[in-house]
Amino acid sequence: MRAHKLECPFPKVYPSRLSPDDTCHMWLAYNQAIDAWREDEVPIGAVIERGGEIIAAAHNQVESTKDPTAHAEILAITQAAAAIGDWRLNEATLFVTKEPCPMCSGASLMARLKRVVFAVADPKMGCLGGASALHELPRINHRLEITGGILEAECRELLQRFFREKRQTSGPGVDETGL
Repeated sequence: MRAHKLECPFPKVYPSRLSPDDTCHMWLAYNQAIDAWREDEVPIGAVIERGGEIIAAAHNQVESTKDPTAHAEILAITQAAAAIGDWRLNEATLFVTKEPCPMCSGASLMARLKRVVFAVADPKMGCLGGASALHELPRINHRLEITGGILEAECRELLQRFFREKRQTSGPGVDETGL
């Protein structure tokens, strides 16, 4: 059980969907991260876009489900596959507020995503260029397009503030997921 639930001081953002671009989609992932914070989860959010349509939206649910695989990316990939009726997400793009970990990077490859866009690089656990580059292994049979740094400042501030406030209420030892 977590010691103290924090109130999220960040408002959601409602971007114009009239010109859907990487920034617009990352704002939607950011809103998912806000939802995570409000549920006392590490504030990481993800959306998956395909053909201009959002086919999945999720946020971390590790604490509420007691499931170490309930990362935003995994949940979004599962939703997207169900939405299109196929595990191959070849034409889809994952937008996530923090660089995917080894598990989520692997799932992105296995789902055959076309592209992964993330906000904050993770030099300790990120596996799409941060700590390692899983997508660049020479023998893998699928290549991902990677874009980093979209809304980096906003997503970094959200994550850092969450962990700063957790440390103040819970004491030292709070996992900062590489930030």
